[in-house]
Amino acid sequence: MDVIRFLLSTIVVSLLILTILLIKKVYNKHLSQQTHYKIWYFLFAPLITFMIPWDFLRFGEILQYMKSVLFIKKDPTGEHGSFNGSDVSQTPSHDLLHDFSVSVNRTTPEFFHHFFLVIWVIGMIFFIGVAIYANYQIRQIKKSATTINDEKINELLEVCKEIVGVKRTVILQETSFITSPITLGLWKPYIFLPKKSQEEFSLSKLKYVFLHELSHQKSKDVFVNYLMWLLQIIYWFNPLVWFAVKKMRIDRELACDASVLNLLDESGYTEYGYTIIHFADKKYNRAYKQFSTGMGGTKEQLKQRIQSIATYTRESQLLKWKGKVIYALLAIFVLFFTSLTSAIASSDDVYHFNEKNAIYEDLSAYFNGYNGSFVLYDATKKQYQIYNREMSEQRVSPDSTYKIYSALFALETNAISTKRNEQIWDGTVYPFKEWNTNQNLSTAMEHSVNWYFQHLDQRVGKKKLQNYFHKLKYGNENLSGNLDQYWMESSLKISPIEQVQLLQALEEDRLDFKDENIRAVNHAIFIDEQKHAQLYGKTGTGTINGKEVNGWFIGFVKKDNHSYYFAINIQNKTGKANGKNAANIARQILHHKNIF
Repeated sequence: MDVIRFLLSTIVVSLLILTILLIKKVYNKHLSQQTHYKIWYFLFAPLITFMIPWDFLRFGEILQYMKSVLFIKKDPTGEHGSFNGSDVSQTPSHDLLHDFSVSVNRTTPEFFHHFFLVIWVIGMIFFIGVAIYANYQIRQIKKSATTINDEKINELLEVCKEIVGVKRTVILQETSFITSPITLGLWKPYIFLPKKSQEEFSLSKLKYVFLHELSHQKSKDVFVNYLMWLLQIIYWFNPLVWFAVKKMRIDRELACDASVLNLLDESGYTEYGYTIIHFADKKYNRAYKQFSTGMGGTKEQLKQRIQSIATYTRESQLLKWKGKVIYALLAIFVLFFTSLTSAIASSDDVYHFNEKNAIYEDLSAYFNGYNGSFVLYDATKKQYQIYNREMSEQRVSPDSTYKIYSALFALETNAISTKRNEQIWDGTVYPFKEWNTNQNLSTAMEHSVNWYFQHLDQRVGKKKLQNYFHKLKYGNENLSGNLDQYWMESSLKISPIEQVQLLQALEEDRLDFKDENIRAVNHAIFIDEQKHAQLYGKTGTGTINGKEVNGWFIGFVKKDNHSYYFAINIQNKTGKANGKNAANIARQILHHKNIF
């Protein structure tokens, strides 16, 4: 569970509730009772937004453009380091498989996320238990109920169905388990009457009962009840949700009353009101009431309903049009609001892979307990071989694998050149002795020297970097983190599949970079050579609070005029998920596939 995504979802629901309450308050007299009720339907929008293909609407790209405009700062002066002449030569370097990384500090302890998750799940389990108990009560009602065989009453029900416009078969039964009429059933609708209703009520009063319950059936209110309860289960900790659900139930009954009154002559209003008062329910808080609709209610609810009946006037055409306009405007607002927040929540996390020429295989035996994924692209067959599709689409920090592109951007902008790329060490003592000396592109890549590439980024500047990320479509293209660290367990993220696709596009010269610059970077990441085959690649390690949690190895093999592009990612929150271990696993897989 991503805590940030969940908090964002909670904020969206809370703001929607406040917006609906504000609209109901401001336009109270311009909305019919049905509109007052149905306006709450927008509250369910966050429950279904995950099913909508927002990518089609390109909200993610719009958001990324907005981020790039908002977060780009003035380019730095690039005063770090100095540059001397040094050719980038292609010499094998096995040290590229031994990654150097520094730890990133996180202020939010991991146990906070676990504690939050545990509390939320416990709450969910409790309210799911309440829902199960309520449905148990519903089963008891059905078991205790007997069919009403009185012909006049059943004929009256059929007449009322025609008046209301309900065509489905409705089962009419009575039971001593309830004290006021209720409606139940998602797939098979029921109307239950209290025991002895046949003796105590005249047909005229039963007519009002049937019109009320059938109006609930026509409005699908039983289904809405289940959505309301689902909302309460997910957001059980949010008092605004409980308040909204309470208001929605009152509005549901007011809307139902208005629908019935609209079917009656004015002479029937008073008798309908008396019928409702008769069913004032002293046991309204029973669990099953959360999933049923009915004429009963609390004293407060009944008082409000009687007042509404007393002042009822039929809707004018103007009132109907006002309601439609306000409803449409709110729909546009909710569509934009939820889609934008959905883009904020999802655009960073997952790459949606749609290629059909892919084989999915089980390579779990290679991963030795790590969570991980492996992606291989055979350029000759134009075919992907993928282990763990879900993690292959999951975007994570690129860590030092990003240095391939940092070098390329610096070459393209002439921050360095293929012949002039040495930087002078400024004397800062780093945790690895290999870093504490002058570096050129080959040695910096070999020892994964952070300060070398951080200086390159500063020289290129954030605006040009952002343009290059847009050009490459590099993962989430998010550079909102600190310029020195945005690629180290920070804002920038990319999936293993995207890593492979980028390497392939780069090698096939489809990204419009200079050939000599691509060759220079390739020379810097050259690892090993066997008979007719050369291995190129770069490791990456994500270290948080001293724990290696994210290991990468990406690259390609050139063998007998064939090209194979690969990316492996391993993750482990407590173990040694680093670039070295990722590289070892990848080399085993490549060896067993007879590639390298």
